[in-house]
Amino acid sequence: MVVVARSRSTTTKVHAYRWRASPAVAATSMEGMPKASSIGAGEARVLSFEAMDPRPVGVFDSGVGGLSVLRQLRRLAPREHYIYVADTAYFPYGSRPAAEVRKRAFAICTRLAESGAKLIVVACNTASAAAIADLREFFPMPFVGMVPGVKPAAASSPARKVVILATPGTLDGDLYRRVVDEFGSGARIVSVPGHGLAGIVEAGEAGTEQARRALREALAGEVAAGADTVVLGCTHYCFLAGDIAAEYPGLAIVDTSEAVARRAVQVLQEQGLEAPEDQAGSLGLVVTGDREAFHAAAARLGFSLEAAPAESTV
Repeated sequence: MVVVARSRSTTTKVHAYRWRASPAVAATSMEGMPKASSIGAGEARVLSFEAMDPRPVGVFDSGVGGLSVLRQLRRLAPREHYIYVADTAYFPYGSRPAAEVRKRAFAICTRLAESGAKLIVVACNTASAAAIADLREFFPMPFVGMVPGVKPAAASSPARKVVILATPGTLDGDLYRRVVDEFGSGARIVSVPGHGLAGIVEAGEAGTEQARRALREALAGEVAAGADTVVLGCTHYCFLAGDIAAEYPGLAIVDTSEAVARRAVQVLQEQGLEAPEDQAGSLGLVVTGDREAFHAAAARLGFSLEAAPAESTV
């Protein structure tokens, strides 16, 4: 599920525009107007305008988890320039008070706004739950955030028994409760806090016995009670999908990383914010904590970010 992105009505967007004329009006005068001789009697003049916006797309998370969304974004919109903020100095968000997570979200989005971000993807369920409503009210650019995929899970679960595996910060939020109330009717929705799971991923330990043991502790009881679907309610947990599948082969896994990326691309298209066709995609990286440790963790998850230039920190 994707939190619907919107921007304030007072937003003033600045774009570069390229206009394209039909062949009948290809010849133009010095003032840029079609020459009269180039237009036949009764011939319509058709001008199409394509918005181009080379500004960056901001993406942030407390660590490597948001890379699951960034990977999909770069696949779906490869021409965009992305700035990824890994707020590892404050990892993990999931166990921090909502007010502290909100403060960090505002600090990061201020930094991204100063870099000219045209869209910000909050690639963290905890930060989305704590801050996205306030971010949308304060900043002029559109936001796309995350909530657990309760709707597709409840609709697709044969037994109508669904586990939401998420951080305490996500499960305790009003946003999560509203989503469960709206989309979870008709299914048994069980909230399971993934204690320590994000830390396992951040340490590069996905795919290890430690990861599988932690997952057994979190999920065994509910799977034994008949749950047939698990929703990954934290972007870090995307990287544990292989471990979950190995432990529980019959358990359906709902991951919203691609859906969120698709929604972000849709917002770019709807609001005329897409990158120019000739722009080469790029990535800037902000790491608030140990940069080398972040690169090492990302590499163990299959990401090579060494070439990404370091942006100023938050």
